[in-house]
Amino acid sequence: MTTPILLFGSDGQVGWQLQRSLSPLGAVTALDRAHCDLADPAAIRAAIAAVKPRIVVNAAAYTAVDRAESEPELARAINAVAPTVMAEAAKPLGALLVHYSTDYVFDGNKPAPYVETDPTCPLSVYGATKRDGEDGVLAAGGRALIFRTSWVFGARGHNFVKTVLRLAGEGRPLRVVDDQVGAPTPAALLSDVTGQILAATRRGGEIGDARLYHLAAADPVSWCGFAREILRLAAATPGFAGLPAPDSVAAIGSVDYPTPARRPANSRLDCGRLERDFDLELPDWRPFLSRMLQLLALKKSNGY
Repeated sequence: MTTPILLFGSDGQVGWQLQRSLSPLGAVTALDRAHCDLADPAAIRAAIAAVKPRIVVNAAAYTAVDRAESEPELARAINAVAPTVMAEAAKPLGALLVHYSTDYVFDGNKPAPYVETDPTCPLSVYGATKRDGEDGVLAAGGRALIFRTSWVFGARGHNFVKTVLRLAGEGRPLRVVDDQVGAPTPAALLSDVTGQILAATRRGGEIGDARLYHLAAADPVSWCGFAREILRLAAATPGFAGLPAPDSVAAIGSVDYPTPARRPANSRLDCGRLERDFDLELPDWRPFLSRMLQLLALKKSNGY
């Protein structure tokens, strides 16, 4: 019998990739924001009742970190209330909920990478609403996998990589903070690991409780270091000629780039629990970035 899978947020960076990795596992019903308003709990419950999924995957989120400071209620509706409703609706069906959270649940003051049991202390509305979403999923008491990740990028949607390429291509000077450190994590990696874990649990016994894991790529870097690596790899990719050299990116402090939302200085996530429990070794993000640049160059050459 084909496993029914319900995917929320199918048009986002991670959701787009998940359509690929989930399809071998069952019949995927993929909903974007046009087909389900996640600020409407009744719409979420109706979607779950209609599909009767065995797996619910929530790749949707309010991710406009700075705008969330002025739209806290909308951020809370999507990041906190929506996943809680999903967990509550999935529980009577015995369905497994997969939910994605963020490094921004931490304040960044710890000198070492964060583990899952470290206390949360978000600095922003975005971080607080994502933390509340985690708490809501756990409190529902059903079967769940929560994956905390960081600095997501991919060929689809808006992200730091595309911003750096756009500004560099326009000849704009790049001044990027160098005192915030985390792991750039490809949307494709999140998707692939999710698919592998779901396939493994189906073969070796289902998840019977709610579990929280850190899932991020290897080799953390600062935002400035990330920007320089984007330009370095772009220079080696046909189709990105004329961009400035990596060392043209000026390193600045967070104090020199004030934003409405505060960011954690340390966003490093210890992923040892995930690697041990599922026999995984999380890779470096650079090969994924290189492939993303190749795809973007191909799209540009084809006029997309």
